[in-house]
Amino acid sequence: MQSFTHDGFDLFFIDEGQGDPILLIHGFASTHYVNWVAPGWVKTLRDAGFRVIALDNRGHGRSTKSHDRDDYTPAKMAGDAAALLEHLNVSKAHVMGYSMGARISAFLALGHPEKVATLILGGLGLGMTEGVGEWDEIAEALLARDPASIQSERGQMFRRFADQTKSDREALAACIATSRELLPPQDAGRITAPTLIAVGTRDDIAGSPQGLADLLPNGIAFAIERRDHMLAVGDRTFKARALAFLEEHPLDRT
Repeated sequence: MQSFTHDGFDLFFIDEGQGDPILLIHGFASTHYVNWVAPGWVKTLRDAGFRVIALDNRGHGRSTKSHDRDDYTPAKMAGDAAALLEHLNVSKAHVMGYSMGARISAFLALGHPEKVATLILGGLGLGMTEGVGEWDEIAEALLARDPASIQSERGQMFRRFADQTKSDREALAACIATSRELLPPQDAGRITAPTLIAVGTRDDIAGSPQGLADLLPNGIAFAIERRDHMLAVGDRTFKARALAFLEEHPLDRT
């Protein structure tokens, strides 16, 4: 992995392949490897002729960890993504995010619209604007001394995930406090880039993909059949639809 520094954080990333650039932004408690390499996205996109850029978000993976919740707003994390593109001299890219990464991608499109050619938002639909349920229980689960004491099913799921990825659980607890800032519907309407919104039909976190698509001037919804929040990310039909979407919307450098 390579690294660069932005806003006091050392941010690690990969940059592979040739062709039009696509920036991948992973979800909460994940890493570039868990979200994009292991499920085959990096290979799929590279083989399709794209230059694939993927970072470890601040507080995740090999990037710098902070225990200050003010460091994890979607706007600040989107600023990291924009700075990475600047660092690589990429003026415009396709952008794909999953779950928290989808929210960061949307804020990137709002804050730096000139850098975003298209958006692919996975694992987050209308929850982008309406919220995704009670997440304080996840912060509590991340900080629990004894995992056996966690009562919440969702808390148990994310605690297992954080332990599997050997994450800094205190950093994640800070992240989850502020990274789920809602995107106002009127701001969603200002995202003009062509946007594919893909959510599993068994995902009880994301909210309706069609509901979010209806708020966007150029939004398209896609249902990932029989997949929940964790399994949808690597689904082959999701990959096929994403590739078709990218083919339908080639990079415009003007």
